[in-house]
Amino acid sequence: MQNHTDHTDHASHDGHGAHGGHEAHGAHGGHGAHGGGQPGGLSVSAGGYTLEVDSAILAAGPRQHVGFRVIGPDGRPVTEFVAEHEKDVHFIAVRRDTAGFQHVHPVRDEKGDWSTELDLEPGDWRFFTDIHPVGHDGSLTLGIDVAVAGTYDPRPLPEAARTARIGAYSVALDGVLVPGEASELKLTVSLDERPVTDLEPYLAAYGHLVALRVGDLGYLHVHPEGHPGDGVTAPGPGISFMAVAPSAGTYRLYLDFQHGGVVRTAEFTVHTTEAAPAHGDQHHGQHGHHGHEGHHAH
Repeated sequence: MQNHTDHTDHASHDGHGAHGGHEAHGAHGGHGAHGGGQPGGLSVSAGGYTLEVDSAILAAGPRQHVGFRVIGPDGRPVTEFVAEHEKDVHFIAVRRDTAGFQHVHPVRDEKGDWSTELDLEPGDWRFFTDIHPVGHDGSLTLGIDVAVAGTYDPRPLPEAARTARIGAYSVALDGVLVPGEASELKLTVSLDERPVTDLEPYLAAYGHLVALRVGDLGYLHVHPEGHPGDGVTAPGPGISFMAVAPSAGTYRLYLDFQHGGVVRTAEFTVHTTEAAPAHGDQHHGQHGHHGHEGHHAH
């Protein structure tokens, strides 16, 4: 599996643009990375809201139509949402083997039916919606399984690495995921080995990060540090996020960033590392080993 994605083709999708930023939607409603690190998207229904798709079996191919709706507590499709990072709904699709990641922004009709297009290869997929329905006290991430017909050729999990390449771009990852604790992840973007200092604002941020737990695709909300125009946050080369891993294990990170008018996605496989002991050094040797492992993501 390639460790990168270029979303140039998706930029022309009518109405929903390129693969959007996960705002690291964790910033949604303030319940993000600092909210305990509980994964979302493991349930099709939460808080009285349910994700419903037109069909649980889809055809393979580029730009396949996908229709869905969010059913509210009253049994009707929801038509009013609080916009988060400039969009009412952030829709994420990924195959169960973590391949094929796409982040798009569907369009909605007056009845509450949403539609979008996805590039789908055969296999089992997970669709997520990040939403904040009007009247609800925060954001929700709902998830649903969908089967794409055809011969499934599952791909092995990409090896952990600290650098992802997307054409002439490279993105370096610094920082570790720590179970149960907020930690900083910094991603640094370069073009032809030179730091990119003119990243373009995309959905109210210089970068958006989606994190998924390998094994069940538990969806982590990740909080972006700063925003364009705040007088503090620079347009690259570094983009910082705060994240909490809900458990020890392996995670997939997907960073969306925009430069030259194109949204690109850098992908990483990351293993968690242990937190530093609060007192004493009786476990120093053990921690040192794990810290090294986590930092280099062996």
